[in-house]
This record gives sequence, C-alpha cells and structure tokens, in this order.
Amino acid sequence: MRIPRPRHRWNLSPSAAVRLQERLAGQVRVEPLGRAVEVVAGADMAFSPDGRRCVAAVVVYDLRRDAIVEEAVAWRDARFPYVPGLLSFREAPAVLAAARKLRTVPDAFLFDAQGLAHPRRFGLAAHAGVLLDMPAIGCAKSRLCGTHDEPPYRAGGHVPLIHRGECIGAVLRTRDGVRPVYVSVGHRVTLDDAIDVVLACVRGFRLPEPARRAHILAERCRTNPPPDSRA
Repeated sequence: MRIPRPRHRWNLSPSAAVRLQERLAGQVRVEPLGRAVEVVAGADMAFSPDGRRCVAAVVVYDLRRDAIVEEAVAWRDARFPYVPGLLSFREAPAVLAAARKLRTVPDAFLFDAQGLAHPRRFGLAAHAGVLLDMPAIGCAKSRLCGTHDEPPYRAGGHVPLIHRGECIGAVLRTRDGVRPVYVSVGHRVTLDDAIDVVLACVRGFRLPEPARRAHILAERCRTNPPPDSRA
C-alpha cells in the first residue's frame, strides 16, 4: 500500500513532540465517510520483553465475508522514551511500516488507541490517520482523559466523553453489560461514523474483530523479535 512520506522526523525531544502534536492536531479532519465501510484494517502494537522494540500488527478484515483477507507485521526500534501522551512517537513508525506492506487498501483503519480523546487531541489514531491520510478510528480499552456517565447496559448504548467542556469521543458498550470501549475520531470520519464502524465490527467479543485479531497477532509476535528490527 502506498502511503505518503512522513511529514516530520521521529527523533524529537518530548517538548518538541508536544509542540508537533499541537501543530498537527489542526490537520485532523472530522468529515463524513461518504461510503459504506466493508474492509477494515485493525492495528495494534506490542513491545519486546526488553521494551526496546515495537511490533505493529495490522489485520485486514472483510466484514461482508467475516474473514481475514490479509495480515502484516513490522518491527521498529523504540527510539522515543515512554512518555504518557506521546506514545505515538514510540509506536507510529512500526504502524506505518506495517501498513506499507499491505496489498489491500482498507476503507478505514481501526486502532486500539486514542484519536481526539487525548489531552492535545492527537493520539495515535489521529497521528497515524493524518500521516496515512486515511479514515482512522480510535477504539481504546481504557480512558486517557475526560469524564463520562455510565453508558446504558445494552450493546450499542453510549454516552459522550467530555474533556474541558468538549465532546472528544464516546463511551460505547459493545456487548450487554461488558466494560465499555472509548471511541474517538482519528481522521476523516465523524464520531457517529466511528461508533457505527466499531459496532459493525463486533463479533461476539468486547473488542471489534479487526482490532482484536491485530492484538492477538501482535502478542504472538512480541516474544520473538527478529534480529533485524527493520523486518
């Protein structure tokens, strides 16, 4: 899959990374998808046991056939320190490398990460979405910032996630009574689109199937990194 060249360097200081986030956050586009989403690429990341390498797994899932059509994995050295709120600088290089290996162009990317539901409105789903210039959705297992009421018990129920007086996402129940997920815009979708895509991807588990499969693949790979981190 052809993707645009990165718009910035990755070897930044944390303070420079914060400034870059603040600048690039203005490039996130919240706009309707405008087409049916039938093929979704789920993406998740994991780190080698020593924490020095990041592996990104991308699983392309066809919702019509309920089938995986392609998988891609890429390793990169973790060159940026672990700083909450700046994790995309550790993880995005591997994600982009894995996406570049895909032969299939998905209708949307679904990240186990935050999009606008981030203190500077630029989590990994937004960062990768802007660099890929593709529709991107954040569907995280936990909250990074904001407050919310308890979502309705039934699957599909959701409530707004609010931070500094702004709705930054939705707290969504994907199955009756299970813990909710945190859905937010990454790039080139609306929040309603993001919720609809996540629910369309649910296949009996709390996590949407493309992201769940990507998590399984990343965890399977993390304990066996290749000698060459460019693999």
